[in-house]
Amino acid sequence: MLTRVMVTAGVLTILLGCSHSDSDSDSGPIPVVATTGMIADAVRNIGGDYVQVETLMGPGVDPHRYTPTPGDLSRLATARLVVYNGLHLEGKMADVLAHGSTRTLAITSQLQPTTDLRSAEADGLTHDPHVWFDVALWSRCVETIRDTLATLDPAHAEDYRTNCARYQRQLAELDAEVRQKVDSIPKPRRILVTSHDAFGYFGRAYGLEVHGLQGVSTAAETPLSEVQELARFLGTRQIPAVFGETSVPPKGLQKVLDTVKAEYNREVQLIGGDQALYSDALGPAGSAGGTYIGMVRHNITIIADALNRP
Repeated sequence: MLTRVMVTAGVLTILLGCSHSDSDSDSGPIPVVATTGMIADAVRNIGGDYVQVETLMGPGVDPHRYTPTPGDLSRLATARLVVYNGLHLEGKMADVLAHGSTRTLAITSQLQPTTDLRSAEADGLTHDPHVWFDVALWSRCVETIRDTLATLDPAHAEDYRTNCARYQRQLAELDAEVRQKVDSIPKPRRILVTSHDAFGYFGRAYGLEVHGLQGVSTAAETPLSEVQELARFLGTRQIPAVFGETSVPPKGLQKVLDTVKAEYNREVQLIGGDQALYSDALGPAGSAGGTYIGMVRHNITIIADALNRP
């Protein structure tokens, strides 16, 4: 049985520094490691046949609590490019990636703190890392992958630009689809309550009021006071449903709903199981949330259907 280990900053830095350099002229696809499924999907769309992508954090994995495994060390050491989210989505691991090597790329690196990013100071972070929930913002982020691959592999730079333009057209269509679905929800019902505050960018971009039981990160336990505060909110507002997430256990939300029933005599539906929202991780390959576009489309369909019910 494989034993999970805590990887220190020093070990990761050594691995990143010792992996083969950008000047290597290996034949075949470029080995790329992506921390999350959303990033891996973007790299595949832009890199096409010229990249071989491995994902560290698979379906259902919470990146805020992620601990690298021994197998991850090998993947990091042999990659020519490591693409991560940044903004502390990956916790302490992100600090190492940010300073480990010129081969690492934070996909959010070109975003502007004063205009693009949401503050997360209340959660002990500078900015909210969940930028992929604003599809237009994510479309800008993927340009960093295009430019980095073109630098690593200039012979195929035009292919990367073509692939990126095609992918961005698909993302523009997705953005319009999300807006249309949100428009179908009556304005008083545009309230999204989830397990943790992953959907702030989604709410800002598409006009929903967003509430999470936990903050931007799931690394800390939820205080009882926050359970009671959310229960009070649900108990005094006509909100038909709250939404579980595939990468966060639903017990916290269920505790809130039990409190709502006991103290306010109200029933609020918990949307979970195969209808839970994808937040910090994609679904398995072939599932509704197996790609970034599929994830967003699944989420907005579930949200609109639930909030439109009588």
